[in-house]
Amino acid sequence: MAAAQTHTYAALASELLRFTDEVDTFETPEAVLNALHDVTMPACQIAVLGALLLPLRWGDVTSIELGKTAFLHKSAPKGWWEEQLEHMQRSPGPGEMLARLALAPFTMSETMQKFEPLGFDRWPFELALKYGMRDRLSCPVGGRWLVVYWSKCVLSRLTQEHRALFFLGATFSAIRLQKLIAPFVKRLGKGAALTPREIAVLRLLSSGKRLREIAEFLGLGEETVRSHLKKAQTKLGVRDRTHAVAQAIRLHLIA
Repeated sequence: MAAAQTHTYAALASELLRFTDEVDTFETPEAVLNALHDVTMPACQIAVLGALLLPLRWGDVTSIELGKTAFLHKSAPKGWWEEQLEHMQRSPGPGEMLARLALAPFTMSETMQKFEPLGFDRWPFELALKYGMRDRLSCPVGGRWLVVYWSKCVLSRLTQEHRALFFLGATFSAIRLQKLIAPFVKRLGKGAALTPREIAVLRLLSSGKRLREIAEFLGLGEETVRSHLKKAQTKLGVRDRTHAVAQAIRLHLIA
């Protein structure tokens, strides 16, 4: 089992690094989600469900519009989105609140166990099961985006290392989606326009990784990572790494 997980992790890491290098070349939201799905599905049998730009106000669904602020991958079960939106108009459910507050990916099964929702608040879980989604992995990005994967199996088997990779793919996807839909909505976060690499370096730095470890994780040279960090510090108007991470969190550039 351990050997199989190691092999899966290596394959997923390699393909996601390729994805992060290519993501800025994708010209449509559909292309972004397709490319991410083509990485996660073969490696882990986990599909991409879609991405959502969270409303500015909790519970406000008026700004959710398919093709502009919400994007579904073609693997999403037919009919699910229409029922999902109808239910959201009555009650957002615990998932949206978690998406705004969580600092790491979370699964639907974990949310169910933690909150033990009763009555109508169970609708997100019951609706997912109705359409064959046994579990979902939700990745909140920058306090505004939610990128979601789904599976026909419970995702408790995912290690923290695997989750970090899925989160990396979600982060780069959200940043690219934000650029593609810029004519319709305000861009992700505020302040400096950090590149995906600069944000990835800050996110990994915030998790306690050293520059050498970040370089290995991203497949870059240590000097290249140091250069990304210095550029991020300049854009954020800060003097050191600690302040850069704190400023990026405050501006919702990283969670």
